Amino acid sequence: MASIKGSGRRGVALHAVLVIGLLLSAFPFYWAVIMSTHTSSEIFSYPPKLLPGSHFMENLRSLFDNIDFFGSMFNSLLVAGSVTFLVLFFDSLAAFVFAKFEFPGRRVLFALLMAIFMVPTQLAIIPQFVIMAKIGWIGSMTALIVPAAANAFGIFWMRQYMKSAIHDELLDASKLDGANFLRQYWHVALPVVRPGLAFLGIFTFMGQWNDYAWPLISLTNPDNVTLQVALSQLNGVHGTTDYGMVMTGALLALVPLLIVFAVGAKQIIADLGKGAIR
Repeated sequence: MASIKGSGRRGVALHAVLVIGLLLSAFPFYWAVIMSTHTSSEIFSYPPKLLPGSHFMENLRSLFDNIDFFGSMFNSLLVAGSVTFLVLFFDSLAAFVFAKFEFPGRRVLFALLMAIFMVPTQLAIIPQFVIMAKIGWIGSMTALIVPAAANAFGIFWMRQYMKSAIHDELLDASKLDGANFLRQYWHVALPVVRPGLAFLGIFTFMGQWNDYAWPLISLTNPDNVTLQVALSQLNGVHGTTDYGMVMTGALLALVPLLIVFAVGAKQIIADLGKGAIR
């Protein structure tokens, strides 16, 4: 009886800790919603206002008047969606080769890949800009999509995932059925590694959506910018910063990220559940 009571107390304590963690994690989103409904003076008032205000529509109109919000959001969706698709394809394809096939120079190439992985992306901005300028892509979305179409982290992540998730027996059986390399990749590898792909897709989309430095440098036309660059233009509008308007824009910019995260997390949980049942 004492052990049952002790386990019950531990369960209650664990749930209490989880609830506290949930509240702490959700509070920044709640605070963003609250600030988007107030004016700047109300945001900085003391004590702080913890309940929604009545200025959301006013902040929304100011946001749409100062920047082309939906045009910038479309640009971000185009870039983030295209890069995510390309990364999932190229990185998983390269990872499949590294994980399940032997070829000359395999270890040297993977070591080179890891060396590239450790180089900060900021060091590549200047040479990348020079290359894009010589090609003539500066000012276009191509300069954002093509250089990010594959990355070392995605290849490393998918290689590690495929090494443990894809059994050699599956590949041997597919060879006996006459499957070539592309059929093995498409019909054997991809269905097994969907949770890994879902994580990589979420990670890549969020990184591209929040990218600021490279779009700011490469998109020279101020009317053709991504959402993060457009939102930065709200700072100092009319000499002062309207923080209510800024927070409204930041709140709306979170919506696509939440949708992508929800869809990707659902895919991860569903596939892991199927694997546990099997």
